[in-house]
Amino acid sequence: MPAPDPSTVRLAGPWTHRDVSANGIRLHIAEAGSGPPVLLLHGFGGLWWSWHHQLRALADAGFRVVAADLRGYGDSDKPPRGYDAWTLAGDVAGLIRALGERRAHLVGHAWGGMLAWTAASLHPRLVSSVSVLGGAHPLALRSAIRRSVLRRRGQARAMAHLLRFQVPMRPERALVRDEAAEIERLLHDWSGVAWREDPGFAEASKTFRNAMLVPGVAHSALEYYRWAFRAQFRGEGRRFTDAVDTRLHMPVLQVHGAADPCVLPSTARDSAPWLGPRSRFELLPGVGHFPHLEDPDRTAKSLVTFLRES
Repeated sequence: MPAPDPSTVRLAGPWTHRDVSANGIRLHIAEAGSGPPVLLLHGFGGLWWSWHHQLRALADAGFRVVAADLRGYGDSDKPPRGYDAWTLAGDVAGLIRALGERRAHLVGHAWGGMLAWTAASLHPRLVSSVSVLGGAHPLALRSAIRRSVLRRRGQARAMAHLLRFQVPMRPERALVRDEAAEIERLLHDWSGVAWREDPGFAEASKTFRNAMLVPGVAHSALEYYRWAFRAQFRGEGRRFTDAVDTRLHMPVLQVHGAADPCVLPSTARDSAPWLGPRSRFELLPGVGHFPHLEDPDRTAKSLVTFLRES
């Protein structure tokens, strides 16, 4: 598959783009600054640019900041398989090593947050701390969905797209139809009311839609959801539960929007049994599912304070 048009995903700014070989694939990263390493992991439908505010802020605060296109996204490789939690956590571990670092702070949004939590459980020696924005521990999310599925409300209703995404081919076509208009709709529906009128919303919508149109991204993005759902009925799902059902040894920062309609604040708080020492939870009023985009200043302040203390 030819590399995508660089104007689509390799946007210019105070960062450097390059490719890194990790865990048997090529991952595209954007990096800035120097100091303790911080690895940024985006969520569904995103790309490295999701973190453009934090790339600047954390680099200015004295960190080496690396924002990656996850497997299947942006300008990273899009192999036909490998979208299970074990392999994705291996991508994170391999990337830390490929960067020449012994350990790194992990910061993830939504799916990226669950991946950060998983990597910290499976590869604890490589992780200094975990920060999760708009997300929850994988087992907290699963439990919340199961508790509410019969009532068809609460977290089960908030994650109804999980079931829609299991159908073959149709979700892929829906994601790219009308120049990926579905991505803009999800951004709108999952964000806080105030951000929808902000110029940053239009910029993010355009960037995310362009990134979703890169060949292979729609299918790869959906494979994350498909593995997560289908694994519940397989032995690998039970093995995954056993592997991540442990309290972390490192601190965890949770930054969550009070108006998040996708991962409910109550679900995020249910992550408490898996938190490490000196962990903290911060709720941002009026913010939806995208704290790093909707309120980048408060998000950066929280991250810098936490990372300096971790």
